[in-house]
Amino acid sequence: MNLLRTLATVSSMTLLSRILGFVRDFVIARSFGAGMMTDAFFVAFRLPNLLRRLFAEGAFSQAFVPILAEYRNRRSEMETKTLVDRVASMLFLILLGVSALGMALAPLLIAVTAPGFSADAEKFQLTVELTRITFPYILFMSLVALAAGVLNTWSRFALPAFTPVLLNLSFIGMALFAAPWFDPPVLALAWAVFLGGAIQLAIQIPALGKLGMLPRFDPVWRDEGVQRVLKLMAPAVLGVSVAQISLLINTVFASFLESGSVSWLYYADRLMEFPAGLLGAALGTILLPSLAKTHASGQAEDFSALLDWGLRLTLMLTLPASLALAILAIPLLSTLFQYGAFAAVDVLRTREALVAYSIGLTGLILVKVLAPGFYARQDIRTPVKIALLTLMLTQLMNAAFIGWLKHAGLALSIGLASCFNAAMLWRGLRQRGVYMPKPGWSIFMLKLLAALLILAGVLWFASGESSTWLVISGGQRVLRLTGVVTAGLGSYFLTLYILGFRWQDFRRAAN
Repeated sequence: MNLLRTLATVSSMTLLSRILGFVRDFVIARSFGAGMMTDAFFVAFRLPNLLRRLFAEGAFSQAFVPILAEYRNRRSEMETKTLVDRVASMLFLILLGVSALGMALAPLLIAVTAPGFSADAEKFQLTVELTRITFPYILFMSLVALAAGVLNTWSRFALPAFTPVLLNLSFIGMALFAAPWFDPPVLALAWAVFLGGAIQLAIQIPALGKLGMLPRFDPVWRDEGVQRVLKLMAPAVLGVSVAQISLLINTVFASFLESGSVSWLYYADRLMEFPAGLLGAALGTILLPSLAKTHASGQAEDFSALLDWGLRLTLMLTLPASLALAILAIPLLSTLFQYGAFAAVDVLRTREALVAYSIGLTGLILVKVLAPGFYARQDIRTPVKIALLTLMLTQLMNAAFIGWLKHAGLALSIGLASCFNAAMLWRGLRQRGVYMPKPGWSIFMLKLLAALLILAGVLWFASGESSTWLVISGGQRVLRLTGVVTAGLGSYFLTLYILGFRWQDFRRAAN
């Protein structure tokens, strides 16, 4: 299996999802703007979305995939199938209870996670109603994560990478065609979440059937594999999802700020997640099963080489993305969102959060590359300790920044804490001798720095005055932004080419 080709496949599926994600956000911004209703929906959606990342794509995947890879490499097919059956059954029962509990306790959850909403009875009640509709999403997506873990372990990466497209299509369809039938119209977005989760689960079923891994209901709590997954999963909640916990706590802080703050943070986060998903999530997706298989086979040198490959590729592609988000914040935001109810002032306030987020983008993606180095070896304690330190640091920075940077301070704290998290993970892998950097890192970084300086200059001069982007038409923005981005990409990769970078140097094979 060629990892670079696999990365391109997963990234292309992710790119499609992200493009549709921007279409979805454009539709939501145009239809609902940034105000009370969108604040209510984003808070309501953040709760099940957080749990999805904590338990489904986060802790569960990191705990389940290494054990599944071990079973597939060292045990019989029947034992592997039994593991899938029993883990799926227990996951279904646990998350069914969590979903029911979340719906019942929605008022308490909103009072805790967005206490500032309590002062506005209408806003509070709307958020509770939206939460109850969206909460079953965690059940659907946990089962989707299990299916993705199985498919990825069998090197079937394309379908799991494609499934998020269906949620975005659900959002777009419900916002455009169903919203007028709901009172208030924002309820259509909540039902889009429910529908999107159900469809994503349904599309996985035929693929699992072809592998002979479609789960049967076989709940055995004391099964060895189930217990091992649960044992790894409990501490992994913090180890892989500290940024999501920070986002939830940030919602508490943001609920006390001026109306629109939650929405400004949301739109900035959505833009930052474009490169984070395109590269970080894609790399994490293919690295975890590859590292787990390598570790199960006892190939320590190949394990280190996989990490080195992932780190170089991450820095080469993420650093220019961070730079571009900061320099092109207003061009990007105005082109994507400044329509209808989303005004110029919303662009300017969202820009503040986006620039702050961009500072930590590289750290955020590096965490997605480095963390699998621990979880593939079933080492949970180290990432958890680092995660707890990171969470404490985030809240200290929140308290320090929010008074004078407002919502942008909350974004900055997450970015800086992500860099700290990545640095500590890197240090932990080096201290254990798990990762040994290959020669040539110094010259690699010097060449990257030269290309980044060229990129910064091109983007700065090509984008022009920020105020111009706020007044020109949408069509002009699209054409002009296309030219600026093309010039930036061309200058960056041309510089790298002149300095000796070749794509074939980043090819990497894995079993």
